[in-house]
Amino acid sequence: MDLPATVLVHNSTIGMKGEEGALLQIADRFYEVNISFGSSTHRVMLPIDQTVIIFKDAEENFVPDIEIER
Repeated sequence: MDLPATVLVHNSTIGMKGEEGALLQIADRFYEVNISFGSSTHRVMLPIDQTVIIFKDAEENFVPDIEIER
């Protein structure tokens, strides 16, 4: 995972519903994210257990070159 990464942040405690931000670091119990509030950017520490982070860029489709026997 390359950081910083553009993410969508969901956190009900501070009323975030898909706010775009930049994930800077994943610490012991917190996500460190830069979020824009109005015309200013603020660094926010969000608790991992109360926050959903969705990476804005979708994953590339992975098609294996081998056949898997089931």
